[in-house]
Amino acid sequence: MKKKLKVVRVVTASYVVPWHMANTLTRMSEDFEVCVVGQGVSSCQEAFPDVKWVDINIDRKLNPVTDLLAFIDLCRFLLIYKPDIVHSIMPKAGLLTAFAGFFCRIPIRIHTFTGQVWATKSGLTRALHYLADKSINSLNTICLTDSPSQSAFLHNHKITHAGQSLPVLLKGSLSGVDITRFNSQSLANQANELRKSLKLKKSDFVFAFIARKSQDKGAIDILEAFAQVARIHSEAKLLFIGPDESNGKIGRLHNNNPDMFNNVFEFDLVKNHEVYLAATNVLCLPSYREGFGTIVIDAAAIGVPTIGSAIPGLIDAIEDGITGRLFPGGNIGALMQIMLDAIENPNKYKEMGLAARARVNGNFTADLLYNALKAFYLQLASNITPQEINNKHEQ
Repeated sequence: MKKKLKVVRVVTASYVVPWHMANTLTRMSEDFEVCVVGQGVSSCQEAFPDVKWVDINIDRKLNPVTDLLAFIDLCRFLLIYKPDIVHSIMPKAGLLTAFAGFFCRIPIRIHTFTGQVWATKSGLTRALHYLADKSINSLNTICLTDSPSQSAFLHNHKITHAGQSLPVLLKGSLSGVDITRFNSQSLANQANELRKSLKLKKSDFVFAFIARKSQDKGAIDILEAFAQVARIHSEAKLLFIGPDESNGKIGRLHNNNPDMFNNVFEFDLVKNHEVYLAATNVLCLPSYREGFGTIVIDAAAIGVPTIGSAIPGLIDAIEDGITGRLFPGGNIGALMQIMLDAIENPNKYKEMGLAARARVNGNFTADLLYNALKAFYLQLASNITPQEINNKHEQ
C-alpha cells in the first residue's frame, strides 16, 4: 500500500486551529498523515481524532529563552517524526519553523503569509519584523499568501518567489468556508434566540465587530464610529466580540467615556461566532493590517455584507459596492458615514449580502480551498520520488 505523505502544520497557539484550520483538518486525514504542532494544540484533539497533536510552547511575543527552547523542541520533533511537508502559519510559528525545517532538511517547507506585522510599524521594529519575513521566505521551499493583494504588497517590498509574486490558492483565503455550518437557514432559530436574549427588537439594526480587540484590528475605531452612529439612530446596536488586546485602552474608555458603550454588547472570544453573525445585519472590520479576512467570508456565507478597510487582504475579500463597502483605513468619519448609509438603506445592504453569499459559493467554499491545497502539496511532492519517501519513512 502506498504510504500517505506526512504533513506537519505548525501554528503559534491553539486558538488558531478552530478559526483558521478546522476546515482543512476535517478533510486532510483521508489523504495525508497529519500532525499539528503549537502551543496547547492538544486541547483540540477531541474535535479532530484522526490528527496527531504535539504541544510546543511557541509564544506569540518575543522571548529569547522560550523561543530558543521552542526551536530546540521543534527540531527534535522534526528529526524524529521525519515529515515530508512542514507548513506553518502565523509570524512566530513561521519564523521558528523556517529555521527548524531548513536545519532538519525537511524536503518541502511552506509558510502562508496572512498579513504583515511590519506593515503598521516604523523604525527598528519594522526592520526586524521585515527581516523575519524575508528569512521565512528565503528558508522555505516556497511561500504562499492568503490573497492576491498580499502577494502584490510583498512583491512591492521584494519578498517574492524567484522574482515573481508569491502564489495564492484560487482567489484567496486560508481554508475557505464550511457552508453547512455558516448557513442562514440552519442558524435562524439560534440567531432569533440570541436576539431575544439580548432584548433586541426586530427594528434594531445590528452591526458586529468580531476580531481581537486591538488597535491593528480597529477596535477603538469601531467604538468611536459607532458611538456617533448611535447618537443619530437609537436602533443601532453593536456586537463587540473578541479578546481584549487593547493594552487597557478599552477599560480606560469605559471609565472616562461610558456613553461610548451605549447600545454596545460586549463579549470575549466566542466559539459559535456563526450564531452572532446570523443575528447581524452588517459586519464591520476597520483593520489597519489584515490577511484575507476569514470572518468576512464567514459572514458572506450567511448573507451578511462587510464594511472593511481598503487594505491588502480585505480588498480581495470584499468587492466594494457589490458584496460590501470599503473605506480608507483609519478614516473614522468615512466608516461612520457608511454605517449610517447601511441603516438608512437596508435593502441595498441585503442585496450586497446576497451577492456576497453567491461569491462565497463560487470561490471560497472549504471544499474548493482544500482541493487546491491538496493539489499544491501533491505537485510539490511529485519532485520527491516514491522510493525517497518510503526510505525516509523506514528510517
